[in-house]
Amino acid sequence: MTETEEEQLFDVLIPPGVPQKLIIEIPKKFPVKIVERLEPLKFANMEGDKRNLLAFRGSLEEVKKVEKYMLDQLKAFVEEK
Repeated sequence: MTETEEEQLFDVLIPPGVPQKLIIEIPKKFPVKIVERLEPLKFANMEGDKRNLLAFRGSLEEVKKVEKYMLDQLKAFVEEK
């Protein structure tokens, strides 16, 4: 890759309700950044509304790892209850 080319980055949206502890832990464990994304909402009474949502941003390989890790951790958290 030349200096003028930039690595393509991808986002994994953080679903509402993800524990703050997990949001803080993931960027320490994986080379990703937390970013805000303006996303349209597609709910019956909110059609057309847009909200800033948090996402993890990184390379495709890393965001795939982050997504799996986040879902595994959420599943474990739910099963504990």
